[in-house]
Amino acid sequence: MYSPAPRQVREWCIDVPDGARAALALESSGIFEAFPQLHGQSLLLGVWGQPVDEQHILQPGDRLEVYRRLLVEPKLSRRERFRRQGSKGAGLFSGVRAGGKAGY
Repeated sequence: MYSPAPRQVREWCIDVPDGARAALALESSGIFEAFPQLHGQSLLLGVWGQPVDEQHILQPGDRLEVYRRLLVEPKLSRRERFRRQGSKGAGLFSGVRAGGKAGY
C-alpha cells in the first residue's frame, strides 16, 4: 500500500513465496514502475503500522506499507496553527458562553 498524495491510496495484491523479504515484495508489486521517483530511494516501510526494514521476512497475510516522508513536523504545525488562531479561537477555548471566562 502506498499513498502518493493526501487522500490517495494505491494497493497491490501480490503473492510471494514463503520466507520472502519486503524488498522482494516491493520489486514484484510494480510500485517502481508506477512511481519511478521511488526507485533508488531509501523507503520507510511498515507492516500493519509497525516500522520494518527491507530485510523483514513477511508472514502470510502481512500488509506491507510504504510511507511518505513528512514535509512538516506535526507538533510544530499544530503550534504554528494555534499561534495564528490565538488561544480563544482553537480547541477547548473556542466555545465560550456569553459572559463566561476563557476556558470555562
